[in-house]
Amino acid sequence: MVCLVNEHTKIKFYVSSAMLTVLGTVLGLVISFRTTSAYDRFWEGRRLWGNIQLAARNLGMIIWIHVPLDRKAIPGEHERSRPDRQLRAIIERKSMMNLIQAFAVSVKHYLRSEPGIFYEDLYPLVSFLPQNIHGNHSVPTPRESSEDSEEKGNDEMSLPMWNDSRNNTLTSKHPKKRSRKGTFDPEGVLPHIASAVPLRPARNPPSEHVTDLIPFLVVFKPFGDLFRKMIGKVRHERDSGTRDWFGKKKDLTPIDSNVPLEISLFLSSYLQMLLAQNLLTPAMATGYNNALVSMQDSLSNLERIRTTPIPFAYQTHLRLSVWLYLIFLPFEIYTSFKWLTIPAVLFAAFLYLGFLEIGQEIENPFNYDANDLDLDHFCLSIQRELAEITAHPAPDPNSFIFSQWNQPFAPADRRTATDILHERQQHEEGHTEQAVIHGVREDLLKSYREIIKATHHRDTQGAKWFRNDS
Repeated sequence: MVCLVNEHTKIKFYVSSAMLTVLGTVLGLVISFRTTSAYDRFWEGRRLWGNIQLAARNLGMIIWIHVPLDRKAIPGEHERSRPDRQLRAIIERKSMMNLIQAFAVSVKHYLRSEPGIFYEDLYPLVSFLPQNIHGNHSVPTPRESSEDSEEKGNDEMSLPMWNDSRNNTLTSKHPKKRSRKGTFDPEGVLPHIASAVPLRPARNPPSEHVTDLIPFLVVFKPFGDLFRKMIGKVRHERDSGTRDWFGKKKDLTPIDSNVPLEISLFLSSYLQMLLAQNLLTPAMATGYNNALVSMQDSLSNLERIRTTPIPFAYQTHLRLSVWLYLIFLPFEIYTSFKWLTIPAVLFAAFLYLGFLEIGQEIENPFNYDANDLDLDHFCLSIQRELAEITAHPAPDPNSFIFSQWNQPFAPADRRTATDILHERQQHEEGHTEQAVIHGVREDLLKSYREIIKATHHRDTQGAKWFRNDS
C-alpha cells in the first residue's frame, strides 16, 4: 500500500529513519535475549534428561549386580530351596528395573500434562503395584469405577496414581491409536497385561491447527470459532489448536497426582527392605540413594521449567512492539528501496517473527512440536540400556579373567592368563615371589614404552596417512 500511494498519488508516505533505526537495534537485542532465554530452558531440559538417564543406568547396575541372589530364609516362612530363592530374587530385581523404566516414562507423560498411568508404554510396567492403601490389587470394570465408586468408597481408598488416572481416562474421549511407520512398535515388547480401562497410545499429540503452522492467522481465529458455532460443529477441547486468540500457546492442564513421585516411593521402599535384610552394603546403599535423589532432583527442575513460563506481559509487549516496527518499516525504507520495499519488509518480518516463534516454541521443550526434545527417544534409550544390563548374568570375574582369551600384559607379553599361571606353577621352585612380581612390573613398563611409541607415531603421522588414503 505504501508503494502504491507513493508511486501513483501526490501523497508521500515516509518517515525519518532515525527513530526506527534505534527501535530496530533495541528490538534486535531484546529478541536475542528472548531467544537465548528460551534456548537456555531447552538446553537445561536436555541436561536434566541426561541426568535421569545416567541415574537410571547407575541405579539399574546397583540393583542387578549388587543385590545378591543367594539369601537366607526369612524367619517365619517355610523353607524354600536354593533355586527357588534365586528365582524369586531375579524376579524381584527385574521388577525393580521395570520401575526404573516406568519412572522415566511417567516423567515424560507428567511433563506433557497427560495424567494417570493408563498408557500403552506405562501401565504394563506398573500394573503389579498396589492400588489402594490396603495393598490390594484388583482392577474394577469401567462401570464399577465410574458408577459404583462413590457407593463402595473405592476412590477414597485408591492410591493417587490409580484414582487420578481412572477418572481422567474414563471421562475423556479415548483417542484413536496413531499408527507408527513400518513395524516400529516399542510397546510390543512390554508385558501384556489386561486392563479394564482402555489404554491410551504412548504418544498423544494434539491435532495441529492452521494457526500452529501460520501463527499470524490467529487474528482470524475468533471468526472461525464463531462460524463453527453457527454451523453446530463442536470439537473436543484438546483438538481446538494450541494457541489462544492472542497467539499465546495455551497453558497445559494441571495434574492432580505426581506419578513419578509415587514410583520413586516404591523404589525407596525397596531400598529400605534391602537394608532391613542386610542385602546391600552401606556403600552400595549410598549409591542407590544418591541415584534416586538425582532422579528426584531432575524431576523437580524439569517441573520448574514446565510450570514457570516467560511472563505473558513480556511476551505480549515484545510481540506488539515487533508488529508496530514492521508496520512502520515501509514508511522508513521506501525512499531507498522503492518497489523493493515489499520483499524487504517480508524478509524483515520473516526474521523478526521467526525468532519470536522459535523462542516461544522451545520455551517449553517437552511437548510434541517438531523442535521440542524427543522425550520418547530418551525413554527408549533408557529402556535399551536397562535391558542390556539385565542381559548380563553378572558372573564371577574369575570365570572370564583367567582364561585363554585374555592377554593382560600385551604388548610386552603375549601370553594368555592361563599360560602365565601355568608357567608360574611349573617354575615355582626356581623363582621367588619377588622375582615373579619384578618380572611382571618389567613387562608393564615395557608395554608402556611400546604403547607410547606406537600412539605418538600415529598422532604425528595421522594427517599424512589420511591424505594418502584419500
